[in-house]
Amino acid sequence: MHIVPALWIAWGILAVVTLALYGYRATLTRDEEGQIFLDEAFDHEKAIQNAIVSRVNRIDPVVRTSVALTALLTAAVIVYYAWDMAKSLFG
Repeated sequence: MHIVPALWIAWGILAVVTLALYGYRATLTRDEEGQIFLDEAFDHEKAIQNAIVSRVNRIDPVVRTSVALTALLTAAVIVYYAWDMAKSLFG
């Protein structure tokens, strides 16, 4: 198997995973409030917000890793095509 289809398949899979993770994180944060709870009467809302923040903090390293891997594979595809172009022009 040639390397180009494997690079594109791996890149496509990582891109889909990255988009899915961004979508999941967006659904988690859609109910997040940007407020401070000063009164004890709002402890329930505070607990809900803390749970949302906890879930987002758990998935954040996975999102960063997925973005980094997608960027790395994008660079690999660009380098491959630049190397192939240079080889065909100068070789």
